[in-house]
Amino acid sequence: MSSQPDWATYIAQMEQILALELDDARRAELLTQFNRIAAMAEPLMALPLDDRLEVAGVFHP
Repeated sequence: MSSQPDWATYIAQMEQILALELDDARRAELLTQFNRIAAMAEPLMALPLDDRLEVAGVFHP
């Protein structure tokens, strides 16, 4: 089961943490964009991965 994050709460928290003052129009646009990004990521996040796969690459200079 996939649960959708509460993007409005996230935006409000980030406003406080980053000391931003956004107007309602900007908040609404951010909410739209976060929902779009989440919708695009959903199929990728649902892709089953083998437990033996590395979760992240390791950079070796």
